[in-house]
Amino acid sequence: MRNRPENHLFYGDNLAVLRKEVADESVDLIYLDPPFNSNANYGILFKEPDGKSSNAQIEAFEDTWHWNERAEDAFDQVQRSGNTKAFDLLNAMRGFLGDNDMMAYLAMMAVRLLELHRVLKPTGSLYLHCDPTASHYLKLLLDATFGKRHFQNEIIWSYRRWPSVSHRFQRMHDCLLFYTKRESGNLFNTLTGPPSPSSQKRWKGALQKVTFTAAGVRNPTLESGVSLGVAMNDVWDIPIIAPVSKERLGYPTQKPVALLERIIAASSNEGDVVLDPFCGCGTAVHAAEKLGRQWIGIDVTHLAISLIEKRMKDAFPAVTFTVEGTPKDLASAYDLALRDKYQFQWWAVSMVDALPFGGRKKGADGGIDGLIYFNDHDVASGKMVTHRAIVSVKGGSTPTPRWSRRSPRRSRAKRRRSAS
Repeated sequence: MRNRPENHLFYGDNLAVLRKEVADESVDLIYLDPPFNSNANYGILFKEPDGKSSNAQIEAFEDTWHWNERAEDAFDQVQRSGNTKAFDLLNAMRGFLGDNDMMAYLAMMAVRLLELHRVLKPTGSLYLHCDPTASHYLKLLLDATFGKRHFQNEIIWSYRRWPSVSHRFQRMHDCLLFYTKRESGNLFNTLTGPPSPSSQKRWKGALQKVTFTAAGVRNPTLESGVSLGVAMNDVWDIPIIAPVSKERLGYPTQKPVALLERIIAASSNEGDVVLDPFCGCGTAVHAAEKLGRQWIGIDVTHLAISLIEKRMKDAFPAVTFTVEGTPKDLASAYDLALRDKYQFQWWAVSMVDALPFGGRKKGADGGIDGLIYFNDHDVASGKMVTHRAIVSVKGGSTPTPRWSRRSPRRSRAKRRRSAS
């Protein structure tokens, strides 16, 4: 493996970060899992030290787009980009859809797809993860941006989950739109899965030496050159993350590592650069690090960035990476507080390794912004017990939080109840 430069996490709008920080044709593989315009507010559920779900739910991001000045500006940027096909298509969509939420979502995606095409190497690939809500519109945008002849696959990620009461067939799949920078000559590693039962019986001894994982195996063969596996097709049956799985971080749209491992194994080699511009809880960068790739992650919420920092350090203690865009001194911290008090709050909580508590609803958290769990020896029982310390982030005149206004007797009782 060649010398690896530092990996990067960027806090900020991915459009601005791409333009400022990512050079032309510098990325081997792009995976993006953008918000689906499902008109839902997603929250992160954190767990208590005993594994039980905490009542601390944080609104992570709002999966809703509205036609406003920002959407109009994104539309105008596509017009000025010089890509006439992309703009003609976007303009036709606007004529069909009108100035509504879906059109705002598509304008936001179009201007970013142009930047992603710019940073992708000639041999590179892009996988756009979406669901049927907007996959048909997004494929048209990708055809206009990358060229319809550069479309490789519509991969169906099939999974099982608890069915819901419905008057239609159960919706249990997502789509992955796979495009390359050029029509042919792109990097691709054929992955294989287990052979048919008859082949397994025939090659039983040889197959004992091969482990077929969810990520697939790259061309296992017999000494005679006969392939032991079957080339993967475009329908992938990979389980979603179970509610009780250790892999689950509580992030609402978290994808399984096995899914990202398969994508990265197929369309990159060790040492290549993997980019995720909507990195959320960081599954793509986790899989990239696991497979020996370099990586770049971008997210617009500090909650996601701090979650990824912890995730990567826990999974890979020796990992090195830089975090850009977060406060590095008093002036930049003050600037963040002025621009977005909630992002500042989440950043401040992460600085003391606390779990965020509460959300964007004013007064809902009672002045508690984070919790720190720690173990201490209980003199009465002689056992180690878990306690909680409260973190409160305040600005301005630093008003007294409501949890500290109780009487001393009530506060002591509350502290005793917090031990578990």
